[in-house]
This record gives sequence, structure tokens and C-alpha cells, in this order.
Amino acid sequence: MDKVGYPAREGILPVSEAAEDWAIKSDKLKVRLLQTDPTLGDVDGNLQKIDSLIAAATDSDLVVLPELATHGYHLSEVPDAMPLQPTDQRLLGLGRHGPAAVVGFAEAFRHHTFNSAALLSDGEARIQRKMFLPTYRGWEERKHFRPGGQLHCEDLLNTRLSVLICNDAWQPAIPWLAAHAGAEVLVVPVNSATSHVGVPTARAWEILLLHAAVVLQSFVVFVNRCGEENQRDFWGGSRVIHPSGEVLGQLGSDPGQLDVELDLGELRLLRRKWPLLQESRADLIAREAGRLAADDL
Repeated sequence: MDKVGYPAREGILPVSEAAEDWAIKSDKLKVRLLQTDPTLGDVDGNLQKIDSLIAAATDSDLVVLPELATHGYHLSEVPDAMPLQPTDQRLLGLGRHGPAAVVGFAEAFRHHTFNSAALLSDGEARIQRKMFLPTYRGWEERKHFRPGGQLHCEDLLNTRLSVLICNDAWQPAIPWLAAHAGAEVLVVPVNSATSHVGVPTARAWEILLLHAAVVLQSFVVFVNRCGEENQRDFWGGSRVIHPSGEVLGQLGSDPGQLDVELDLGELRLLRRKWPLLQESRADLIAREAGRLAADDL
């Protein structure tokens, strides 16, 4: 067993060290959603605005910003907007105001760029890289980013969370893996523009977020950007969804903030009373996924 009472895990889901005493921790998590409209390519300006917003959230435990909040989305239009190293002091400084922060950014690593999110706290950055990069119709992420290859599950304060960047949340296996690794909170930073994928995109997001919350008995924190960029309209709609499917709070289409308190004790009681996650059959999933992977070779 690891230090927070979950079975120790190896391999695809590395987990940070947790605090020693789970029992004395609060069972509430105060989360602030920051729905922003970044200026494309103005990395310094976006970082300054984010810093001010996080500095004003001292009553929160966790602050969440959208995907690519430091850069904007259409990076092919601004080739001079350099990606950030995870050790960049401007980025690390965002985690020194009190609350931890999840911030989407373009990550520089060797000769590559990743679409990443940093979980920032106490001068440390824990990085999740986007794994599924949409490259079809008007989306060209694979041309500009390298896909990540690992899902992380992180201990933070009194809970365990996973960050699922936009299209990663559309892949059923990814939130499933996170929940079965002990995640209680699924953080979903996105850049979703008004479009149609057989149904309107906003409706598709509503369905998949509700499904993740209810089926995986998890709190879902969804943070979209807003505003117009490169003739695309980003529709906002950031929200928090309870494991019952209830929307605990939701923003509109303008920049704004939303404060929600997550009752983790209630979630743990729900999982105990209705143990939907009790039997993962990870052996079966691994075997069938391996067979499928072999067929793809």
C-alpha cells in the first residue's frame, strides 16, 4: 500500500509522494475555475494575467485554467511564440501564491513541443502531456506537437487527481484508467470551439462529461477557454459535475471565474456504498488491448 491508502502502482501511472497522515486531512477541496481568453502568442502578457488571477484566489485549494492558457491555440500563426520549459520561473511562480494550479501551456522538451498542462505547487511542476492530438478537418495539432505517452495520477492535498487534456477525455480508456488508479477528481482543461461532430460540440461535451462523472464516480472539473481566435469561436461553458450528474456550477461564454467546493467524503461514501469501480478486470483489458495492438502492427 502507498501512503494514502491506495494499492501501490507501477508502470504507466507514476504517482507523487503523498503526505503522511490521510486521516487528519479535510475531506473538502475548494476549486476555482478560471475561464480565460488568452491573447494568441503573447506569452508574457498571458502569464502576467494568469499570475494576477491566481494571486487573487488565496481561499482556493486548486485553481484550474484552460488548455494552452499561456499561448493561445493557433500556434502556427505565431511561430515566434516560444514554448516554455517546465523549469521556467514564470511558470513555476504561478504555484507560489498558495493554491495549487493546473495551467495549460506549450512545453519545450529537447527538439520537441508538447501540448501540456502543469500541476504547479510549492515551486514544483508536475507535467501531463496531451496524448491524443486531433489532426483532421481544421485541427492540425499533430503538425505542431508531439503526443505524450503516459497518463499520470497525482496526489494533491487531500485527494488524487488526473489531468485529461481536451481530446484525451474523448478516449474512453483514458478516464477509465485514471479512475481505476484512484483518481477522485478528473481535471479537463480544453480549447473547444463551436463546431459539429455529428452533434454540436457543446452537446457532445455535456454527454461525455456526465458519463465520466457518473460511471467513474468522480468529480469532473471542465475548464474551456472563451473568446474568438483565428476566426474560431471558443464557447466557454466551464463547469463542475458531481458524481450524481448534477452540475454544481457553470460559466457562460465570457471570461469569468467559478468557485466550487468538492465534498470528497461524500464521494468516498458513494464509492463504498455502490462499488462500481471495485472490479477493474485490468488483466482482461490489458490482454485484449495487447491483442488489438498486435493486430495494428
